[in-house]
Amino acid sequence: MTAEITLFVNPTAGRGRGAHAAQPAASALRAAGFSVRTVLGADAADALARLRTAVREGTGAVIAVGGDGVVSLALQALAGTLVPLGVVAAGTGNDFARALGLPVREPARAGRLAAAALKEGRIREVDLGLLAGAPGRAEAWYGTVLCSGFDSRVNDRGNRMRLPAGRFKYDLAILAELASFRPFPYRITLDDGPVIETEATLVAVGNSSSYGGGMRICADAVPDDGLFDVVIVGDCSRTTLLKVFPQVYKGTHLGHPKVAVHRAAKVTLEAAGITAYADGEPLGALPVTARCVPGAVRLLV
Repeated sequence: MTAEITLFVNPTAGRGRGAHAAQPAASALRAAGFSVRTVLGADAADALARLRTAVREGTGAVIAVGGDGVVSLALQALAGTLVPLGVVAAGTGNDFARALGLPVREPARAGRLAAAALKEGRIREVDLGLLAGAPGRAEAWYGTVLCSGFDSRVNDRGNRMRLPAGRFKYDLAILAELASFRPFPYRITLDDGPVIETEATLVAVGNSSSYGGGMRICADAVPDDGLFDVVIVGDCSRTTLLKVFPQVYKGTHLGHPKVAVHRAAKVTLEAAGITAYADGEPLGALPVTARCVPGAVRLLV
């Protein structure tokens, strides 16, 4: 394995924690004898192009420093390659790292773990979701949860709001969406089986267990079993949704009679006027098809 490691950094992650996390992570890697090259970009597209160049030129590993957004970007360059991925989780949500048992907001420890894993060959092959949408839409990889429905409507509204800043904006977006809440008519296809036509509050397709900074929407999902957990929250009333939604943080919502869980390797979601999000990033309007690809990325653990 080449001794040069690529540090892929989002300096704005976690309100600046990404920039602060890069230095202790780099120091831990250098102390272990690795040469460290840092990759940044003017924007996401530029950063991804630079990272793909580093992978093509033969980097020994990529260490993503930031939140789920920078991990998701790294997955686009690493999926299907032999180059391993390390994660220094320094973002707001960090759901990918949490699901894989990696350190969160401990950059020096995460750097030491990645260095030791490289030296000792500790690799875990992890599944990823591969997304295909409408004709002309590029394929994309994701590692955590594909979500659609009430939660994606909240994201849509929050992203349109300029004020207030921070988490409070999304709290207001939840209240606004509740005021106009109604279930959505879905068409869901699991593993090329018959189409399921149903009214649903939301549908989540989990490669791993959580999104939104620890909301365990797909609490039982295992990221290396070759299957998605598909969680369908049915036609809830506002009152039921207000009771069920807080349970998502502990994963106890899965036992509610309005919640159904399926397992499948391929899922197609169709619903009018609904945006799909994966790893917290907007993908565009449904329909979308997700396929679970076993062992698509090699993770340093």
